[in-house]
Amino acid sequence: MSKSQPIKVMLVDDQSLFREGLRTLLSVWDDITVVGEAGNGQEALDRVATLQPDVILMDLRMPILDGVATTRRLQEIDTAAKVIVLTTFDDDEHVMDGLRAGAVGYLLKDVSSEKLIEAIRAAANGDSFLQPSIAAKVIAELTRSEPRTVKKQPLVEPLSDRELEILRCLTDGASNREIANQLFITEGTVKNHITNILGKMGVRDRTQAALKGKELGLV
Repeated sequence: MSKSQPIKVMLVDDQSLFREGLRTLLSVWDDITVVGEAGNGQEALDRVATLQPDVILMDLRMPILDGVATTRRLQEIDTAAKVIVLTTFDDDEHVMDGLRAGAVGYLLKDVSSEKLIEAIRAAANGDSFLQPSIAAKVIAELTRSEPRTVKKQPLVEPLSDRELEILRCLTDGASNREIANQLFITEGTVKNHITNILGKMGVRDRTQAALKGKELGLV
C-alpha cells in the first residue's frame, strides 16, 4: 500500500456507541481513515463494494448475520479487504472459527489502542496479527489437529541464532515493534528476518512459523 494513502477501515459492530468510540479513537491517526460502518454482517456485505475498505474490524456476535459467516462470505466475493476480528469472546471455538473463516487477526475489545493500530497496519500490509493469549490458543489447537506427516517436514534451510530468537518471540505473540525493542534492533530488520524465517521454514505466515517451530522443537 502506498504510504501517501491512508488505510481505509470499516467498522462492523452492532453496538453504535462502540463504533462511535472506535471511530473517534482511529481519527487520531493520520494514516488511518474510517470509511464507513455497519451494524450487522449483512449491512457490511451490502456496503463493502462501495466503501472498498482495506481493513474491516469485525465483531462476532451480531444480529441477521454474525461475524464468522460474514467473514466467510467476504472471502467468496471480489474484495481485497482484510478482516480483523474485534470481540469480547476468547474461547477456543470462537477464535478458531474466526480464523478459519479467513480473518487475518483476532483481538479482544480490551486491547490497547497501540496494539489495535499495529494490527490494522499489519493487516493492511498483508500480515497476520494475534494477541499473545490468542496466539497461544491457536498454536495449541493447531498442534493438536495437525497431521503427523506435516510435523516431520524439515526446514528448507537452518535458522541463524538471531532468527531463532525472533521465532521464539513470534511464538509468544510479540509484534514487530516488541521484538525490535526486546532485541535492540529496528523494526525493518525484524521484518527482514521474519521474511527469511518464513522462506527457510516453508510457511506462509507468522502463525504457521510458530507452529512449525514448536513441532520441530525449535522453541
